[in-house]
Amino acid sequence: MSETAIVPLTAAHAEDVLRIYQQGIDEGNATFETAAPTWDAFDADKLPDHRFAATAPDAKILGFIVVSAVSKRPCYTGVVSVSVYVAPEARGRGIGNHLLSTLIASTEAAGVWTINAGIFPENTASLALHERHGFRVLGRQQRIGKSAAGVWRDVVLLERRSSLVD
Repeated sequence: MSETAIVPLTAAHAEDVLRIYQQGIDEGNATFETAAPTWDAFDADKLPDHRFAATAPDAKILGFIVVSAVSKRPCYTGVVSVSVYVAPEARGRGIGNHLLSTLIASTEAAGVWTINAGIFPENTASLALHERHGFRVLGRQQRIGKSAAGVWRDVVLLERRSSLVD
C-alpha cells in the first residue's frame, strides 16, 4: 500500500474509473447496472468533496470511492450512499481499506453523520470491508431487483453512524 496514493478523484481519472466500474459490472456482484455510463452521467450525482482515487506510482487508478446524497431534502444533508470499487489486479493490497478510511474522515469533517451502503450478499469481500469500518447490517432487501440475466437479486443494507458528528 505504501506505493499507492489517495488523491481527489477528478475528470482526469474518468477513463480508468469507468474501466474499473465496467469490470465490477462484468463480474456480476457489484451493481445492477449493465454498462458503465458516460463520465458526465457518472459524475452528475456524485458529491464533489467526497470522491477519491487510489493511484499507483505510474498514475494508473487502482480503485475509487464516491458518495451520492440520499435525498435533496435538507433533513438528509448528512446522509450519503457510498460506492467503492477496486480494480481486480489491485485487490488484496489494502486499497479498499485506505479509500474507505479517507472517505470516512472526509465526510465526518464535513458533518456527514450516516453513510449507507447496499451490497449484494455474494460480495463477501465488500461486506467484510464495510463491517471493518464500523458499518452495521440493517437488513436484507429480498428480490429487490433483477440482474441483466433476469435473475432476482437481494441486497444487504448497511449503515455507518459517525461517533464524531452530532
